[in-house]
This record gives sequence, structure tokens and C-alpha cells, in this order.
Amino acid sequence: MAAPPPARVRLIACGALAREILALGRLNGGSPFDLACLPASLHNRPERIPAAVQAKIRDARAEGYDRVFVLYADCGTGGALDRVLAEEGVERLPGPHCYATFMGQAAFLEQAEAEPACFYLTDYLARQFDHLVIEGLGLDRHPDLLPLYFGNYEKLVYLAQTDDPATEAKARAAADRLGLAYEVRWTGYGELADVLRRVA
Repeated sequence: MAAPPPARVRLIACGALAREILALGRLNGGSPFDLACLPASLHNRPERIPAAVQAKIRDARAEGYDRVFVLYADCGTGGALDRVLAEEGVERLPGPHCYATFMGQAAFLEQAEAEPACFYLTDYLARQFDHLVIEGLGLDRHPDLLPLYFGNYEKLVYLAQTDDPATEAKARAAADRLGLAYEVRWTGYGELADVLRRVA
């Protein structure tokens, strides 16, 4: 009797995680998932994330996928994403933000309590800082808005997934541009690898 075909799994992810997801797939000898990404720029409009994710879930089901998993944390949706996922019967990354997955949920909560005035960058956000943050928030056109967006922050914390001096230089330059103290922490892929193994 022939074995049943493996389950088809669709991952719906923030584009900010795409490189890391693909890298983990290569490290594991190939990914058992099909990946669909939404634009990372949605983080500037988090109220749009739930509907965009729901549309991707329904697309995946229409395409015959057996399972769907969402690689977003709450990401500023204020619980709206969880309401959509409860309606659809789909799980997501745990925690408040994807960068908490890299740092580790417990470590992130401890850091957030000890130093609440931190702004976080991952590798992706460091590389795309000018596009997603400066241009995305209109600071290239209206630099006077910088205190409005970042006046309550004191430190930029770069959570490094890779040891890349060019990316770290971008993160340090971002801290300088925002007028924030700078700290780098090596996290690697953190808990993202564990989540993908569990989903598999």
C-alpha cells in the first residue's frame, strides 16, 4: 500500500522574515513548506495586516493546502490579527513582535521591562532602514517629525541574525541618524528555528 503524500503546508510570512526562513530551510536540507510573503512595509500600517493575512489564508485553502501557519507575531495589530486567526483556525508566531522571536520571548519580555525605551532592528530592518523607516514614515520629506516618532526612545538595539560587518554598520548609522544610543546583540535565528521545526 502506497504511503499517503506528505501534507502540503503553506507558511504566510512577513517579508522581513523571508531571508531567515529560506536560510533555515537550506540549513535543514530543504524546506517542507511553501512560502507566501506579505510586504514588510505593512509594519508601517499594522491595521492592514489582519485582512492581508486572512486573504492569504483563504488563497492557500483554495489552492488545496492541508495546513497553514502564520509567521507574524501580533506586530502592532492590538489583537486584531489573533481575532482573524481564531476565526480561521490558524496559529501564528508567539509573542508581540517578530524580533522577540529572534531574541527569545522570555529574554525580550525581560528586556522590555528593564529598558522600555528601546527601538529594535533585525538584519532585514537594518538593511532596509532608509526605505522602511526614513522613507516609509516620511522622515526624508518631513525631518521635523523625527521627535514625534522617536522622541520617547533612548536606545537602538540591533538583534543580529548574521555576523555581517556591513549590516552592523547600517544599524549603527541608523542609531546615529535617530540620535539614539546603540547596542548590538547576537541572536542568530533564535526561536524561529524551533517554531519551524514544530510546524514541520
